[in-house]
Amino acid sequence: MYYPEEIVEEVRTRNDIVDIISGYVKLQKKGSNYFGLCPFHNEKSPSFSVSPQKQMYYCFGCGAGGNAITFVMEYENYSFPEALKMLADRAGVRLPEAEYSQEEKVRADRRQELLMINKAAANYFYYQLHQPQGRYGYEYFKKRELTEETIRRFGLGYANKTSNDLYQYLRSKGYPDEILKDSGLVTIEERGTYDKFWNRVMFPIMDVNSRVVGFGGRVMGDGEPKYLNSPETLVFDKSRNLYGLNYARTSREKYMLVCEGYMDVIALQQAGFLNAVASLGTALTAQHAVLLKRYTGLVILTYDSDNAGVKAALRAIPILKEAGLSAKVLNMRPHKDPDEFIRNLGADAFRERISEAQNSFLFEIEVMKRDYQLEDPEQKTRFYHAAAQKLLEFGEELERDNYIQAVAREHMIPYENLRRLVNRLGNVPGAALRAESAHQERRGQRGTRGGEKDDGNRRAQRLLLTWLIERPELFGRIEGIITEEDFVEPLYHQTAQLVFEGYRQGNLNPAEILNHFINDEEQYREVAALFHARLEESLNNDGQRKAFSDMVYRVKNNSLDHARQQATNLNELQRIIREQAALKKLSITIDQEMDPKRQ
Repeated sequence: MYYPEEIVEEVRTRNDIVDIISGYVKLQKKGSNYFGLCPFHNEKSPSFSVSPQKQMYYCFGCGAGGNAITFVMEYENYSFPEALKMLADRAGVRLPEAEYSQEEKVRADRRQELLMINKAAANYFYYQLHQPQGRYGYEYFKKRELTEETIRRFGLGYANKTSNDLYQYLRSKGYPDEILKDSGLVTIEERGTYDKFWNRVMFPIMDVNSRVVGFGGRVMGDGEPKYLNSPETLVFDKSRNLYGLNYARTSREKYMLVCEGYMDVIALQQAGFLNAVASLGTALTAQHAVLLKRYTGLVILTYDSDNAGVKAALRAIPILKEAGLSAKVLNMRPHKDPDEFIRNLGADAFRERISEAQNSFLFEIEVMKRDYQLEDPEQKTRFYHAAAQKLLEFGEELERDNYIQAVAREHMIPYENLRRLVNRLGNVPGAALRAESAHQERRGQRGTRGGEKDDGNRRAQRLLLTWLIERPELFGRIEGIITEEDFVEPLYHQTAQLVFEGYRQGNLNPAEILNHFINDEEQYREVAALFHARLEESLNNDGQRKAFSDMVYRVKNNSLDHARQQATNLNELQRIIREQAALKKLSITIDQEMDPKRQ
């Protein structure tokens, strides 16, 4: 789907960002900007800044940033076309027909029709629950102590015992067999047609925008399978959806509770824990973790306390860490799951367990300990070695030492003995490299000195762009020294081209520049950060003037290094070497009037 850039920019400029965001966040003016509590993470002191001049927002706490369009995308979890349409409608801008290929149009129409079918089915199941034939389902929910409000909130329902009941209803609404077959709600074969769900209490599965995308059903009686989910369809991918997230995403808690089942989520949310979600009949996936990271930095696993729940937690922990999330594990004992815990001990006791949730690494060590008979000295020594080996996963010395202290304290191991054992195992050939690899893998970083140099060069390009965006008058000071071609990092090069072009045209507009990156969440976050980095001191300050000079030198030198590696002939190489030699003699200073002097 494509909209012309001029239309996108018209919609953006017709929607003042302060007006848009103040509809979601209480803002207070401080100086030239507005500040409020960030809606994308939990905080007590306002670090969320909205700039009327730039028409952009940025959170100095979590790094969320962008323009009016990206704010609506992030807050409402809308796609770009959905956010654009909402803002266009608000501003009275008539969007042209989006340019679809024939294939895209067919697919979009099919998706919309499937969503309508799911909504009709959800309404039908809800209606059946409140009819005489739904009495068994209704009694089941009441026995689980669900209120009428909760039943309505989650759209809970009942699928009748008649095997083609829903099919007949949907056919009466005018839906043909072809589309019904793709819905996952019915099976159509030569020998007959029957419903996917029958004699089950029904749990509509909603996406983050509260659209019904699928269903889960629990059988009434002893039938198998006990729980049955919709198959994957054009609108339902169980590895990318979390049950209850449509409500949990609006919670202001600083963590998410991740459960195993529908009833756990419903029981927790009914008890006031609105930040509870569950994966849909599958183990937690990397896609689930990425989805969670949009809304939180901390996940508390509230899986069942049985062996299956422990194994599920052990599988989930590395997935969450890989996505950059912190993880804790909640102790449910003596009860099996959150639903049972809440019904027996209540919400206050559960809240206390949340405060006592165990660090995920210490949980892994505790589970590992169960494999050893510590009364046996040999087994005890093996456990110490296994724990020490696992501690080598932490490549950062300070972090590793913190965990050595914690493990020593939790398992009554003399700290010095454990520290020496970890260090000794780390000196075994290959061990340090394995630990460093694991450390870098968790953080997505490179561990070489070359990587550190690259990070320094990236930082120089990033800071110089920030200065130029914040202080356009500096373009005149770098003329003849720096151009957009000197920003060799691909993302910064692309941004620099737009920034320099905007300066030359006399229209340096950060909010408009960000539109170019709106379809790539990672890129637009990084570019938005360029437009909002804090320059704590004036350039008239000696330290800042020197820092600016250093950034100019480093960006230019890195650009020449890059050009030298790409040189294809001797004359070109000699020219670059001469420029680098001259650069070493170049001192860029900015006096109080910010005039450059070259010596």
